[in-house]
Amino acid sequence: MKILLVQLSFLGDMILSTPVISGLKKIHPNASLTVMTTPLAAALVENDPLVDRVITFDKRGREKSIGGMVEKARKLKYEGFDRVYSLHRSYRTSILLALAGIPVRVGFQDAKLSFLYTDQRQKKVEGHSAIRNLSLLFDELPETEFDKDLRLFAPKHENLSETAGQAFPLAGDTIVMAPGSAWKTKQWHWQGYSEVARHFAQLGKKIVLIGGPADKAVCAKINDQGDYLDYSGRISLSDTLYLMEQSSLAICNDSMALHMASAFKVPNVAVFCATSPEFGFGPWQNPKSTIVQDDTLGCKPCRRHGSNQCPNGTEACMTIAAKEVIDACDRVL
Repeated sequence: MKILLVQLSFLGDMILSTPVISGLKKIHPNASLTVMTTPLAAALVENDPLVDRVITFDKRGREKSIGGMVEKARKLKYEGFDRVYSLHRSYRTSILLALAGIPVRVGFQDAKLSFLYTDQRQKKVEGHSAIRNLSLLFDELPETEFDKDLRLFAPKHENLSETAGQAFPLAGDTIVMAPGSAWKTKQWHWQGYSEVARHFAQLGKKIVLIGGPADKAVCAKINDQGDYLDYSGRISLSDTLYLMEQSSLAICNDSMALHMASAFKVPNVAVFCATSPEFGFGPWQNPKSTIVQDDTLGCKPCRRHGSNQCPNGTEACMTIAAKEVIDACDRVL
């Protein structure tokens, strides 16, 4: 049997979907499993020993057009998949999989154009996002039968890119900081990160800044008065996995880095600004993780996924004192 698993959402969503991989192999142990995700997210699953193959759908690039979608559907049909499980609930994904003619198409009841799925399943609405994703499989096996751990597999050192390979592994205690976020109101102020970095650098810790190209500006501000390793926009996502796995502590916002730390069980301090872990995107199965947030604010949380501007203009949730984060770091260490 050939099975296709589809997740085309954000990078963090892909990490929170990885329990579905082991779940599918538990239900169909002899099946061949292919994962279709975005080109950037492919690095998150390409080293998973339970995944036989990874294919990508460039929904924001060369395959964005109707013609691109039709061509992708043709290629999927040629693959001859017997079943597809879709965690992505967009109109485009529903249409794409229907056009591909995969005989059994399993999706959530609340997906857009859900009638295009041959098997529509109820999504769990409460609890952590990892369990809500896994609930796609609960019609086939009781929830208690599944392994609920996140799955991430970093590349071996010899497989790192040239830039990363020259510096890894890092000597001494390494603290990874991921100060960026896709949404401004989820981003703790850079001055706080700078103060925390300075504190631990004085204790002899190695500070490493990570992030994508969009995070280079904030990392440069943090590094302005320090002498840290700034890898923002310089290394691949695959290299970042290796760096996270090797670190002794990760400090981040409500972002993908939080889920990386959870998967690798790395000690982690996550600063929640405008959002709340009650929405189901907090640390998962990581006993060494803690959250810092201001619970006294009546305006928090203001958005489920954050926004680009504080609704009341105060940015109060984004200006938590650095001492609170330092104290939280000391506790998890």
